[in-house]
Amino acid sequence: MRISIITAAFNAEATIAEAIRSVATQGHPEIEHLVCDGASSDATCAVVARHAPPWMTLVSEPDAGLYHAINAGILRSTGEVIGLVHADDVLAHPHVLEQVAAAFADPTVDAVYGDLDYVARTRPGQVVRHWRAGRFSPGRLARGWMPPHPTLFLRRRVFAAHGLYDTRYRISADYEAILRYFGRGRIRAVYLPGVMVRMRLGGESNRSLGRVLRKSAEDYRALRRHRVGGVATLLAKNFSKLPQFVRRARDPGPGARAPLDGGTISRAPM
Repeated sequence: MRISIITAAFNAEATIAEAIRSVATQGHPEIEHLVCDGASSDATCAVVARHAPPWMTLVSEPDAGLYHAINAGILRSTGEVIGLVHADDVLAHPHVLEQVAAAFADPTVDAVYGDLDYVARTRPGQVVRHWRAGRFSPGRLARGWMPPHPTLFLRRRVFAAHGLYDTRYRISADYEAILRYFGRGRIRAVYLPGVMVRMRLGGESNRSLGRVLRKSAEDYRALRRHRVGGVATLLAKNFSKLPQFVRRARDPGPGARAPLDGGTISRAPM
């Protein structure tokens, strides 16, 4: 099973080499890695070229933002399964893609996701926030649930049937897509307990108060569009983040390896 990894990058010379290494050291044998660079003005492309394995493709051209770049990568990709590793992120251990492939060995599975660690931007060894996704069940979307988007792997048929990321949502296109796929799309998802991705703090959605407010407005618009909820759902979504700043000792750490035959399967609401 070929897994396509898409990395959208812009002026990411300081972090993208680590992202590339985390993909290159995976144990899964069939990997396609596409780096979609938005015509960076720094040395991003030179860093990518220096660290690129043979199966990597670099495309550098102006784009209309993060989700436009991701969509371009999806359209260029050839894998049956598609996942994202942003330029600031890393796969948490060398067995992540093996776990993902094992879960997708069941042809009825549409999506696989796991847990996420947020780490300090300048000290990536320091975990600031731990997001334990948990199993999806009907009704959780209306209570503000979503899987950590950086850990979400989707079968190509999901995009074919339900569309790519809606670039009208500049910050919350991932949330809108999740509502579309897990809600109306009724996709079948597998939850893999354990940290799959380590993500540096300081992403697009929380760089300033203005962006936080814009994200909330876009989240609300997505909720209303898909008739999942309203203000109460938005508040629940935001307040659910608070416990993530207290890491549970029982949660698997970033080096944990979940059983390769395991996962919790659930189906989105009918």
